[in-house]
Amino acid sequence: MINLDWYNSLIKPALTPPNWIFAPVWGIIYLSILVSLIFYVKKRTFAAKIRGYVFFIIQMLLNILWIPAFFIFKSSETALVIIILLDIFVFMTIREFHKVSKPSAYILIPYLIWILFATYLNAGIVYHNYL
Repeated sequence: MINLDWYNSLIKPALTPPNWIFAPVWGIIYLSILVSLIFYVKKRTFAAKIRGYVFFIIQMLLNILWIPAFFIFKSSETALVIIILLDIFVFMTIREFHKVSKPSAYILIPYLIWILFATYLNAGIVYHNYL
């Protein structure tokens, strides 16, 4: 379990939701990511989907890397770089998925919105605490 004492001590930007909201929202987001991937996998041949798979894997790795960067290493600046890259790769994933399966792309839109909001929160923490 991650110790939230450091996070709770930070000055956070306006619109920061309460801590309890993150777990259910991420649960729903990860379920939607899985459903999107299933829709994508079921369409066309593998060769037509390679870029989508590459972008999907990169964005998932960035998603996973953000947690230790922010909460374990307490480097909100590094986490900000990671989440900006995540924003870009989720957008590129949506664009590639859309070429193969429109539903798989549309299912990822709430994920993109959520991580853009998370980018705002991360940037706000950097601004209020380190600049």
